[in-house]
Amino acid sequence: MKIITLTSDLGLTDHYVASLKGQLYSELGEVTLVDVSHDVQPFNIAQAAYYITNCWHEFPKGTIHFLNVDSTPMIQIAKPDRNMYPVVMELKGHYFIGSDNGVFSLIPGYQDATKFVRLDFSGAGINLRNATKNIYIPAIKQILKGTKLEDLGEEVNSVRQAFTMQPTIEKDLIKGTVIHVDKYGNVITNISEDLYKQVGKGNDFTILFKNSNYFINQISDTYSDVPMGEKLALFNENGFLEIAINKGTTGSGGGANSLLGLSVKEMVRLEFHPKGSKDTIQELF
Repeated sequence: MKIITLTSDLGLTDHYVASLKGQLYSELGEVTLVDVSHDVQPFNIAQAAYYITNCWHEFPKGTIHFLNVDSTPMIQIAKPDRNMYPVVMELKGHYFIGSDNGVFSLIPGYQDATKFVRLDFSGAGINLRNATKNIYIPAIKQILKGTKLEDLGEEVNSVRQAFTMQPTIEKDLIKGTVIHVDKYGNVITNISEDLYKQVGKGNDFTILFKNSNYFINQISDTYSDVPMGEKLALFNENGFLEIAINKGTTGSGGGANSLLGLSVKEMVRLEFHPKGSKDTIQELF
């Protein structure tokens, strides 16, 4: 089975996704195309990486993941350090293809990639406006045929690094940010369970938001651990701190994003209270 996943910022209100799929079917024949998401915010590589990170490992080895976000190559002879080449990365038997714009560096474990190959697109001419048709689809076609990656271009040792907000760690404190809000209004932060355990060391804690009228001081295992309409925090299946309202969607009271005033890039504080410290909620505000 030949599977290609698609992650893009093309949206679903125009013809762009249909055009992309038409090109893929026309050139590749019998393949299975799986939409990860086409609702990535324009040029938001962090969001694209978040979507693909949460699902790529569920697919069989040999799957090709096309990251079509800010994917047009940018070649500047005067400023070669800013060049963004088309790249394919092989990681644990999977192939990721897209522009070297930093998106690869946002996929956890990318350092363990078997290969990074900068695609040779000299045959595409100097007009790179249709990079999908002239560069990426031909490369995908060759990968499906079993062509060695090193035969598709120049093997390189690394990819461009993206600079995104990481949690800030202080004494008994983690300052994180909201990185995603899903369709249910659940708020996902960049605070991992491993970091929570490392900094917290089993101590009591309080999760504080923008709105100081709300806080959470326990981690739930499931949404149903609290009554319907109540707030909760848990570590989701990908290991990130998630803040939610049990069954709190639009039309039934609202999700955590609207009720707690949390949107992407908002700060979330995780304060730990070692025994003997001042740990009453009143003293936190």
